[in-house]
Amino acid sequence: MVNDTTYSMAIDLLCCHLGLSEDEARDQLGLESDQALQQRITETQEALLGLQD
Repeated sequence: MVNDTTYSMAIDLLCCHLGLSEDEARDQLGLESDQALQQRITETQEALLGLQD
């Protein structure tokens, strides 16, 4: 998992100087949003539970 403080300055620069939204800045840096990461975790857990049945 990526530490947000590591990339916070880069995100701020992209937002302020290029006018990007925070989500767009994260996409430009190749970072997943918290929601996308949570969705991947949920999908993985569901797939693992399906293997146990």
